Amino acid sequence: MNQGVGTGTKLVSLAKASHAGPTLLVVFVSFSLATTQFSVPQSLEIASAILAGQFVVGWSNDVLDFDLDSQAARSKKPLVSGELSPEFLKRSILIAIIAALILSLIGPLGIIGTAIHLLGLLSATGYNLKLKRTILSPLPYIISFGAMPWAIYKANGINPPLWIYLGFALFATAFHFLNVLKDLQWDISQGILGAPQRLGRSGSIGVAACLLILGLVDVAFLR
Repeated sequence: MNQGVGTGTKLVSLAKASHAGPTLLVVFVSFSLATTQFSVPQSLEIASAILAGQFVVGWSNDVLDFDLDSQAARSKKPLVSGELSPEFLKRSILIAIIAALILSLIGPLGIIGTAIHLLGLLSATGYNLKLKRTILSPLPYIISFGAMPWAIYKANGINPPLWIYLGFALFATAFHFLNVLKDLQWDISQGILGAPQRLGRSGSIGVAACLLILGLVDVAFLR
């Protein structure tokens, strides 16, 4: 890695390693959901805690997949391109874990919301560590994204409506089946055999379509 890389460049590389698109989407959704229960400033606090948590998830994914990404020549990955070193990213993960915990505890999430938030992070990390390679790969999406409304609503002392929880779980799981399509053959050749890889391209698209339809039905009729 180039030791002369500036702070600004490192920040950009860290943003890329966090899987910026999905991270920003999750943070935006968490902020929007939080505004239904809390003030805008409080919702920003919650979104900040969620952002730190998403950094943990995205960065740990890149660290754990470094060898596989290198084999696949995924040069857009900051670790593969040399923009960041594995050691630097590991230190950043530790900082992000601490930040996620502190921001959750001192913000509106409180102890209960923080516990649920950490459950979501553990589930997502479990995906990165092992579950992405098994038929249980959709499970962390159900748990982690389902945890978000529970964390926010329980922090306000109430349970989330059923349709919100189901919607998060259904749409997030559909995303899982669609997101892997771009690297499907590479994943299979590298031994990553999650549920989408086992079903193949057509099967994954079919499952995703069914989940999306169920999600739309959930929002339209259970809301």
